[in-house]
Order: sequence, then structure tokens, then C-alpha cells
Amino acid sequence: MTDTPQTAPVLNAAAVRELLPSVDALGAMRALFTELGKGQAVQPPQTLTLFPEGKGDFITYLGASTGANLFGAKLSPYLVQPGKPVITAWTVLMSMETGQPLMLCDSGELTTERTAATTALAVDHLARADAGVLAIIGSGNVAQAHLRHVLALRNWTEIRVSSPSLAGDAERAAQWQALDGRVTIAESAQAAGDGADVVMLCTSSGAPVFDAASVAPGTLVTSISTNVANAHEVDPGFLSDAEVYCDYRATTPGSAGEMKLAAESGWQADSIRGDLAELQVQACEQPSGSKPVFFRSIGLGLEDIFMARAVYDAVKS
Repeated sequence: MTDTPQTAPVLNAAAVRELLPSVDALGAMRALFTELGKGQAVQPPQTLTLFPEGKGDFITYLGASTGANLFGAKLSPYLVQPGKPVITAWTVLMSMETGQPLMLCDSGELTTERTAATTALAVDHLARADAGVLAIIGSGNVAQAHLRHVLALRNWTEIRVSSPSLAGDAERAAQWQALDGRVTIAESAQAAGDGADVVMLCTSSGAPVFDAASVAPGTLVTSISTNVANAHEVDPGFLSDAEVYCDYRATTPGSAGEMKLAAESGWQADSIRGDLAELQVQACEQPSGSKPVFFRSIGLGLEDIFMARAVYDAVKS
């Protein structure tokens, strides 16, 4: 990290990782979606810029908040190189008062935490108050972050984890069980989700990993994004049978793979029951309990910006 009176701090991945234990990611997401719900923040659609000569591309995630007096962007390039492509992500945080940069930081760790914290906020709003059985499909860093952020949200009696990479790997299974004594390793995604109250899909799969049609009314299924074109962790047909929520209704239907595919079969985005901004300011209906509940997030520039602000506050504290 460098920091002088003339320059903004620049934090690499290691510096961000060191600060994360002092960052309240869920609190940052609550603040973000409250401001979005009150009209104090704007979230443009993400943009994809292709490099000439097939050299790759970069995605830009933008956002601005008058409540926080901040604006900024995350830039996520995919750089074609001989052999393995280079993929990075950096967030720049700017002051709305001075127009000067406040901080530039590596976004890798922040993306993991804000993705999990966004799902956790959805669980807090949409899961039944008496939810006790939690299923997690996936076992990577994003899945572990999901577990950390939802542990305190309900009185979980069972926590089931399923992932092909856990099969026969006693060391990885032990790492998961060390996170919480209630964790058990399920033999399959369907076994993990059978009878669960909340099923969190935390994979990088581009195709369904869980048969959501098997879940009972009132069960919450959450899903995240990956870079695979039209990625969808559940069958698009599930959307017609569920009460659907998302992180931000203005942008999610145009990017979420299962929503785009479902729309080709007649599902309509205006059937989305609510988003996190509306849930935070109580501007939409809660789940009725008569159908399964599906929550989809794609990741917003504002999420990166508010996470960067939380890191910036930690740097200055």
C-alpha cells in the first residue's frame, strides 16, 4: 500500500485481505441497498468492451451514491495471452465532493465478500424466520464466505455442504467442518437440498447444479453469477413456479442467464416480486409461503464501491 498527501492509497490483494476482518460486509450491503431504495444511489448497467484484434475484453461496473458522496467503478479485464489468459479486477473510489480519487484497490477479495454478503442480505429478508436447515452447493472460497455471512442470521440446526471436489477429500471436508460444528458433507446436491429451508448455490457452473423443482413452498433458493455465457445454476423453468426476487430489477433480468432463457419461453421480468433495494425500504411484498422463493444476484458496481468504501474507512481508522 502506498499513501502520501498527494496520492490516494493503492491496495493490492494482500493489503485488502489484511483489512477484511475489520470490514462489515453485510452492513455495507445494507447501507447500499437502503440508499438505492431511497433514490440516493444510481446503478447503470454493466458494460462490456471488446479489445481490437481479439485481444480480450473488460467489463465496467459503475455506480454513484449521493448519500455516501462517492462514485466509482470496478474494471475487470480478460486479457488474451499466450497460454493462460490474465484476469484481474480493480476498483477505483472517487469523492463526489472533490472529484479526486480516494483509493484504488484490488477487487478480487472484495468481490468474494460482497457476493456472499449480498446473498446473506437476501437470506435475512426472504428466508422464513424459523428456517433451520441450510444447504450450500459448492465448496470454494465464495461458498465459505456465504456460510460465514449467514451463520448469525438464523438458528441453524443443520448445515449441509455438497460439492464434487469434496468427495473423498477428507482434508477439505475437515476444513469445512472446522468452520462450524454443524456442518455435514452431503453425498450430492439433491441430498443436501432435500428438506432444506435455504439452499445457497455457490458454484461457477454454467448449467443447473440443483433440481429446484424438488423444493417445498417457502424454501429459499439463492444463485450467483459466473462468467459463462447464459450461466444458470437452476433450470430456467423454475422461475415460472417460484416467487422471484433479485439484487436489482433494473439490471438483473438483462444479465442473469436463467432469466434470459426463461424469457424466451414466456416468463416475464415484470413478474419479479421485488429486489434488495425494495426489500430494504419495505417497498415490495414478502414471500407468501405458498411457492418456493428464488433469489438471483449478478453483482453491482455499487456493491464494489460500498465494499471499497468500507475498506477505505478501515484504512483511515
